[in-house]
Amino acid sequence: MKTVSNKHDELGKCFAQHLSAMTSDISPKQIDRLWQDIVTRYGEPQRAYHTLNHIEQLLVQLENIKHHLAKPHIIALALYYHDVIYDPTRFDNELKSAEFAIDALGPYLSTKQCQQIHALIMMTANHQIDMLVDRDKYNDTAYLLDMDLSMLGAPWPTYNQYAKAIRKEYTHVADDSYRDGRTAVLQGLLAHPKLYLTDHYYEQLETQARDNIKRELTLLAAL
Repeated sequence: MKTVSNKHDELGKCFAQHLSAMTSDISPKQIDRLWQDIVTRYGEPQRAYHTLNHIEQLLVQLENIKHHLAKPHIIALALYYHDVIYDPTRFDNELKSAEFAIDALGPYLSTKQCQQIHALIMMTANHQIDMLVDRDKYNDTAYLLDMDLSMLGAPWPTYNQYAKAIRKEYTHVADDSYRDGRTAVLQGLLAHPKLYLTDHYYEQLETQARDNIKRELTLLAAL
C-alpha cells in the first residue's frame, strides 16, 4: 500500500512532468515551490473530499484518456489547480482557484496558456461548457468536466463515502439546511439531459450516477 507521502511524491513528479513539458523557463526548485503550495492548500483541515486523494483519482483517469486530448498538459494543470482554493462557507472557490493558478503559473507560461487554464477551472463551477469555446477545445473541456464528475458514477459504497465526506466539509451547516441545499444541487444535476458530455464517460457512468444521486436524495429526505 502506498503511503500518503509516497502518493504525494508521485503526484508531485507528475505535476513536474506536465509543467516542464509546457515551458523550459522554470527550474526544478521553482516547480517544487509551486508543488508545495498545492500540497499545503489541499491538506487544509476543512477538507474531507477535496483533498489530494481527489486529485490523484483524476490524474489516474487522465492517464487512461489522454490520447483523446489535444492539450493534455493544459488539462492536467487545470485539474491540479481546480480545487486549490476551497472554503465551504464561500461561493467563489472556482474563481479564487483560477486566480490562484494564474498567479502561480503566470511567470512561467504564456498568456494564452494561462487564459485556457483559467477558463477551464471556471467551467467546473457549473459543469457547462462556454458556448464560445471552439470545437477544437470542446473535446478537452468535456473530458475535464466529466472527470470532475466521475465520482458520481462510482459504485455505491464509494459514492456513499464521497457523500459522507461532502457532509463532513459542511459540518457548520445544520441538518435541515444541508438537506435542502444538497437536495437542490442533486436535483439540478438530475435535470441535465446528460450528466456526462463525452461518449466515454456517458456509456460507462451515466446510469450508475443517476441511480446514486436518486439513492442519496432518498437518504437526505430522511434527515
